[in-house]
Amino acid sequence: MGRLISNSVTVTDRRYNKWLNRFAWLTAVATLFLICSGGMVTSKGVGLAVPDWPTTFGYNMFLFPVSKWIGGIFFEHTHRLIASAVGFLTVILAVWLWCSEDREWVRNLGVIAVAAVILQGVLGGLRVTMLKDEIGVFHACLAQAFLGLVVVIAVVTTKFWRSLGNVIVAPKKFAPIKTIALAATIAIYVQLALGATMRHQHRDLSILDFPTANGAWIPDTSATALAKINVWRDARALSDVTAFQIWLQMSHRFLAAIIAVAVIAFYFRVWKNAPHIALLKQLSIWWLVLLFCQLTLGAWTIWSNKAADIATAHVAMGAIMLSFGVSICAICRRIRPAHPNARSTTRSIAGRGAAIT
Repeated sequence: MGRLISNSVTVTDRRYNKWLNRFAWLTAVATLFLICSGGMVTSKGVGLAVPDWPTTFGYNMFLFPVSKWIGGIFFEHTHRLIASAVGFLTVILAVWLWCSEDREWVRNLGVIAVAAVILQGVLGGLRVTMLKDEIGVFHACLAQAFLGLVVVIAVVTTKFWRSLGNVIVAPKKFAPIKTIALAATIAIYVQLALGATMRHQHRDLSILDFPTANGAWIPDTSATALAKINVWRDARALSDVTAFQIWLQMSHRFLAAIIAVAVIAFYFRVWKNAPHIALLKQLSIWWLVLLFCQLTLGAWTIWSNKAADIATAHVAMGAIMLSFGVSICAICRRIRPAHPNARSTTRSIAGRGAAIT
């Protein structure tokens, strides 16, 4: 791919703030922990264990006696405390960005993060006071979007981010990589929204077998078939299901297959069209590993009849997959396509910076 430069030059950037970047990643990890906590609350059906908000049984949230943290109250109350911690970290991150960042758009991301975390807290409170499951779905979707935003902030404040602008790639070869990454990331987010919709129905699984669906590859949802299914479920003290609920779960399965194809395609495209970009190669491997873990957890969730710990792990793995997708999309956008008439240069991105090899 053109002339290779034999000597190695490490790209440094004095504007890089190590502690700011670490704090951004800390905020991202705390957000992931918050999503896990929320998933556990929903999986255990204890979202209304604390009936008031913003107080907790009339107490100031932070003064609620530890001795009363029992049963479902423990999961719901700790979820609120973790949410408060994430909000606090987000405000600090935004102020830090505003005071130390020279890029206005990065500072604006911090402001957006603060607005998002405030909205998220309000939605969580309205879910309790208005008793609307639809609000819970929006609450879950915003949580995933907020995680993606914080991950973007963490990525763009890394040492290697600015040096990525020096990486030049052939437009025709790199365009499919960017398209697949974006499509897969959007599909993952839609998949998480479908999962949130199913979880917030607070019902048993509409399909209890896998890889088949009610004994068939394509479920029969005619009136006669639904009547038989519900008779069978009633005998086992399971909630009745509708055709919509069955096809909602089937849509979740179909989209999982599409995501699997997209992630696998991304892996092969990167290794074929951009083998010199080590960072993308590493991320493609991890994305593929996460995919197979997520597929396993999805099947396990069904086989365990939606056990709370397995279902929560499934939610957490989905959030991690989304984080990788968002990171990959940001990196792909940062890399510059070469001018069609320009000579291409092979550049390799190492974990600790950029090197021209």
